[in-house]
Amino acid sequence: MSTRIKSAAIAIVIAVVLLILHGTFVFNIAIGFISAAAIYEIFKATKMITHKYQTIACCAFAFIDAFMPVFYRHGWLYFISYKLYMGLFVLAMCILYLREHTKFNYMEFFFMLGVGILIPYSFGTLLDMAALGGKGVFMIVLALCAAWLADSGAYFAGTFFGKTPLCPEISPKKTVEGVVGGVVTNGVLMLIISLFYDFVLKGASVHYFGVLIAGMLSAVIGLIGDLTASVIKRQTGIKDYGNIMPGHGGIMDRFDSVLLVAPFMYYMFTQGLILK
Repeated sequence: MSTRIKSAAIAIVIAVVLLILHGTFVFNIAIGFISAAAIYEIFKATKMITHKYQTIACCAFAFIDAFMPVFYRHGWLYFISYKLYMGLFVLAMCILYLREHTKFNYMEFFFMLGVGILIPYSFGTLLDMAALGGKGVFMIVLALCAAWLADSGAYFAGTFFGKTPLCPEISPKKTVEGVVGGVVTNGVLMLIISLFYDFVLKGASVHYFGVLIAGMLSAVIGLIGDLTASVIKRQTGIKDYGNIMPGHGGIMDRFDSVLLVAPFMYYMFTQGLILK
């Protein structure tokens, strides 16, 4: 427990520093690292890292995708659009497929290609939020809290009221009552965070009903992400994706729910359902 607390404390300090530096290249580097590390952990769990050059290509694409906005902010390299460098990435993967077709089958090709594109897309929505300035910081905080805080409500609700197993073969400790508690708690906590932002920090006006609905839906969406990552761990026979955070596991162990919640929350923000 002490190891988990220490790791969490260090992670919080790093997160605060990164939020302060959200408008600098440091934030892009951090997202690029997280994205590439998540890809590597998935490939390691599924034994895909035996395909060394494909792994390097996917991780490099993730980092490039996170760092290109730094150039765009300065008006540089606009001719290297997302469609261009993603096309070059797909082309490189196809060349590697042709080069190693006797030991690199089509299922592995499409799996690595899919993971290599989808993971950066999900984490990239955090960069899209950061580009919006002060409101963006609030968006990032709300999105991360929406992904993570539901677990606390689910844990306490499940501990005191949990009786009905949710999916015992995937996650034996999760209960229907815990999920309901997590959904309600997440909605309420999102409201509290929004009230603090609106009235204490004097930020932009908030659509509180939208925040409530987003928080509750995020609890369910985050749970789906968490369970999906758990199924992969069970099918590959691993306990954790990594040990980058002692006591907590790897990047994927901490960000599995964020992968689905961040794009959803970004959609809610861009549709004007969170901020007025």
